[in-house]
Amino acid sequence: MTHSEIKEELLKACKEHLMQRRDVVQQILDNVATSLREETKSTAGDKHETGRAMLQLERENAGKQLAAIEKLEQIFLRIKLDLSEGPVHLGSVVVTSQASYFISIPVGAIKVDGRTFYAIGIGSPIGQLLMGKREGDEVRFRESVIKITTIY
Repeated sequence: MTHSEIKEELLKACKEHLMQRRDVVQQILDNVATSLREETKSTAGDKHETGRAMLQLERENAGKQLAAIEKLEQIFLRIKLDLSEGPVHLGSVVVTSQASYFISIPVGAIKVDGRTFYAIGIGSPIGQLLMGKREGDEVRFRESVIKITTIY
């Protein structure tokens, strides 16, 4: 695979990850809404109020997750695959002496063309160290010195 094709596959995997996360959270929100509609005042009293409170908490947590996903979607939309020259930026693939990274959104390990790439966010510790660096630069991460061998 060419570098361009690898980047396209990585971007596609990130998009699928976001869509799956959004679907899961939306399903939770739909289930909570249905449960709240079906919940009727019963003679249980306190039990009824406790059940509603639990559903409200679940809806609030799912809402926070949805907001986080929307923030990641905004970052995702800013990824530019056509910028391959220059320093590490959002959309870069960075091959180092330790691992290969896709600077994008935090997804984790993605297999492409028989290789493992780690999709990381620019706010992650290693992402912050790599941003702006060039081929041949070294960064110190934890106890290791990591050399950047290729950027595309």
